[in-house]
Amino acid sequence: MPKKNIAVISIAMIAVLMFVFSAGTICAADQKEIVIKITAKKFEYSPNSIKIKKGIPVILELTSLDTRHGFNCPKLGVRTNIEPGKVNRVQILAQKAGVYVFYCDVFCGSGHEEMTGKIIVED
Repeated sequence: MPKKNIAVISIAMIAVLMFVFSAGTICAADQKEIVIKITAKKFEYSPNSIKIKKGIPVILELTSLDTRHGFNCPKLGVRTNIEPGKVNRVQILAQKAGVYVFYCDVFCGSGHEEMTGKIIVED
């Protein structure tokens, strides 16, 4: 094969590889974060079960309808207070599929121990 053909083929292959890699980068950058609203009140979260996708950024918007609560999901590294009348935003970027339990860690009365929920991370 003449040297000119090898050079043309090499340039074409480089151009194709550059396109493939840039397309993957564009797709990853286009993934917008998902916002999920969660309300807390004695003695429950609503919703108390959330499904998200692995690797997709999620913002939890937490509000309290009555008193101060906590939100703790240790296995995802998320912990915050939830104050009445305020919106508290926390980000989750789960890297592993599974079921992650969250719970209120600010005592809010009898029944507090039952204030739990789960985040289901799917592939």
